[in-house]
Amino acid sequence: MKFLKNKSLWALLIGGALLSATACKKKDDDNDTPDTTPPSSDVIVLQGTITHDTTLTSDKKWLLQGFVYIDNGATITIQPGTVVKGDKDSKGTLIIMRGAKIHAVGTSSSPIVFTSNKAAGSRDYGDWGGVILCGRANNNQPGGEAIIEGGPTAMYGGAGSPNDADNSGDMEYVRIEFAGIAFQPNQEINGLTFGAVGSGTVIDHIQVSYSGDDSYEWFGGAVNVKHLVAFRGWDDDFDTDNGFRGKGQFCLGMRDHNVADQSGSNGFESDNDATGSTASPYTMPIFCNMTVFGPGAESNETANPLFQHAAHIRRNSRCNILNSVEVGWPIGIYIDGSLCGDNATQDLLQVRNTIIANCADPLDVSSGSTFDVASWFNTSGYGNSVVSDMSTLGLNLPVTLTNPTLLPNSGSPLLSGADFSGNASDPFFQPVSYRGAFGSDNWTNGWCNWDPQNTAY
Repeated sequence: MKFLKNKSLWALLIGGALLSATACKKKDDDNDTPDTTPPSSDVIVLQGTITHDTTLTSDKKWLLQGFVYIDNGATITIQPGTVVKGDKDSKGTLIIMRGAKIHAVGTSSSPIVFTSNKAAGSRDYGDWGGVILCGRANNNQPGGEAIIEGGPTAMYGGAGSPNDADNSGDMEYVRIEFAGIAFQPNQEINGLTFGAVGSGTVIDHIQVSYSGDDSYEWFGGAVNVKHLVAFRGWDDDFDTDNGFRGKGQFCLGMRDHNVADQSGSNGFESDNDATGSTASPYTMPIFCNMTVFGPGAESNETANPLFQHAAHIRRNSRCNILNSVEVGWPIGIYIDGSLCGDNATQDLLQVRNTIIANCADPLDVSSGSTFDVASWFNTSGYGNSVVSDMSTLGLNLPVTLTNPTLLPNSGSPLLSGADFSGNASDPFFQPVSYRGAFGSDNWTNGWCNWDPQNTAY
């Protein structure tokens, strides 16, 4: 357990964690803007490990300091409208351990917000860690478990007794802003990270904004998700690894054309594992009704050259993208490696009823590959198409990041053409006629925030 150095501070021990009302003012890095949270008795610091059921109420302000673990089967309940901030110097991060749960269920009019501890106008990518969920579902790591990426000492996976229906709780109507901090090179915390999270977990209506790494990343598991927004992220929007086999529907990615990662930023990035092995279970997510806007969908200006692909499918992944639209990337779908080409040929890796628009190179393969990606993509019955002029989509493009108009206009080709046969016939998916994340209902209304930089919390 960690204790604050200032013993005069009021402290309350709850379930092995330290909750203390403090001024929350700290010395930042020399190049950082100092935190300006004033001394206040309604700011409570969370540290260490929480081992008993705990509730964060909306009448208080909460600050994550360091790695905050929810463990020993405990449940952390977060009331609608609650604001939880993260400390940068200590890499404030909320980690739900295996067997523990989070119950963070906001509403459209009163979402739960995880955000920066900086003042409005001075927030930035990676101002704190992020939210990490660890479960006991299957993954393809040696022994069936591994330590989660990013620095915490948290294990994920069920080892010898995996449970794909494992339940890590529920998160609904939640915003996660300015998270995604680097612990060390190639060990970054994402906005929202899933480590072998099972399908008993409910993830719906989540917006990750200004993440300093991936907006969402899955390491194994079988959790299903709906209504995700990846907004102005730094690296990838939707990153899947280590045998993830969940499903996602109605998800949106939106990029700032100026901001990309040195590793190369993508809409989708998908690996079986880090080495591209044949370890099972295979990474085989099924994404349906996805809208992935790249830099060219946001601006006609020259984009950051580190942007790469709408979908980078590599390292023996079997990723599925169905009934979707990908707009404004340097490269559309990139099939990387002979094993991914083989997976596509065997119909294990699928792209169906999907439109690629305004991509300089819509379809490509890695150097030396003999896979005919164009013939595969354009196979009769697959329902795919490539268009060079994004104006033909009937969308309001370039999209305005501060006030996006997301619904297709009347007559848009996106309003029809969806198909819910084959891998899209799973009962998790809601059958709709349209392709992409939106038809006639803008499900982002009310709870999404397109200008968190200037929001007073």
